[in-house]
Amino acid sequence: MTRVMVVGSGAREHAITRALCNSGAAVSCFASNLNPGIMALADDLELGDLNSPDEVIGYAIRQGAELAVIGPEAPLAAGVADALRVASIPTVGPGRELAQIETSKAFARDLLTRNGIPGCPRYRTFDALEGVADWLAELGDGYVVKYDGLAGGKGVKVADDHLHSHSEALGYCRELVTKDGRFVVEEKLVGEEFSLMSLCDGETLRHMPVVQDHKRALEGDRGPNTGGMGSYSDATHTLSFLEDEDINAACAINEATAAALREECGEPYRGFLYGGFIATANGPRLIEYNARLGDPEALNVLEILQSDFVAICHGMATGTLADCEVEFRPAATVCKYVVPEGYGVKPRRDCTLIINEEQLAASGASLFYAAVNQSPGGTLETTSSRAAAVVGSGAMLAAAEAQCEAGLAAVSGRGLHVRHDIATPQLLERRVAHMRGLRSGREAPAVMAA
Repeated sequence: MTRVMVVGSGAREHAITRALCNSGAAVSCFASNLNPGIMALADDLELGDLNSPDEVIGYAIRQGAELAVIGPEAPLAAGVADALRVASIPTVGPGRELAQIETSKAFARDLLTRNGIPGCPRYRTFDALEGVADWLAELGDGYVVKYDGLAGGKGVKVADDHLHSHSEALGYCRELVTKDGRFVVEEKLVGEEFSLMSLCDGETLRHMPVVQDHKRALEGDRGPNTGGMGSYSDATHTLSFLEDEDINAACAINEATAAALREECGEPYRGFLYGGFIATANGPRLIEYNARLGDPEALNVLEILQSDFVAICHGMATGTLADCEVEFRPAATVCKYVVPEGYGVKPRRDCTLIINEEQLAASGASLFYAAVNQSPGGTLETTSSRAAAVVGSGAMLAAAEAQCEAGLAAVSGRGLHVRHDIATPQLLERRVAHMRGLRSGREAPAVMAA
């Protein structure tokens, strides 16, 4: 039995832990909160600083970890993966330099541009206000301002959504300069977003089914952007608004990016390479890269993974992924998050979560805990972030959505919010109609834009 250390304690790490345990691993978790789902599965859970290489390595050694899987992005930026490899612990997660594919927007754009990899919008990088106004004038009304580093999902501001004039855009740029922040100003892309996550050992890539995340807090794609209110994948492992060439092009971009990272950084990228893409009238474009599994998208793909996840993780960590079987069930999945009211702007902090375990089991849905803590008395207390995710699966998307809703009926508590329209026929048809209009050359409202 392989002893695996999981770093992180959100819903993504709950799903990772479950997949590892289902493949026969013994799991120890180095956590930032007392996730009750992980506590029920893991042999040990210890709280500590996820971004401290010394603390993580100390825990790994005490637990006798033979393999490590890093969930969140911040430990990657802090060099935790590098330190684990120095300690001779095979690790799923890129080193600090490679993780710049997520931690620096400019690094990612420049890497693709230098290597002739398609998918980039027009962009420029700044560390002062000089030239910004001229570049905004050239872009017109379609622009995005992105803080270069990690900002917890709050560093990107989009024209019309957050910024309503060039004056407001310059004000945000001035704010970033004042904080000594480098930033990217790029062309706004209009279309439908999708996520393609790839397993990577530096040489071999194995692509996971594509997923669509829903960032907006409110139904009908309204309200502020969030860390993700839910997501879905189809039994065909494609999405109704995508064409085969869109997925093929996204796969090719991920493959070329992994090769460019190895060439430029001098070491293999070993971990999850997550491309956030947008299908446009002119094919897929890259919005951003993440250096880890997405949340909620990980919950969709791991729900239908048929193959041995321990073997896959070991393959990524040791450069032997080519020897691993990677298969996913032909099933649709729907994930919907339970969050505190006001999430995305001013979330409540006094919510409790109540799970009817018997009703949840009867639904057949899976539940994954996120930013909750279990009190000594057993009460589940939420924080200001997402609380729990419910995932349904089925032969058809409608069946998966119905199972997800049945699972959500087992979750109660005061001050909670869910986007119930995710993966419903009405919303799916809007996606299809939007792309049909874009591809035909007609003007169409932007349902999803970045």
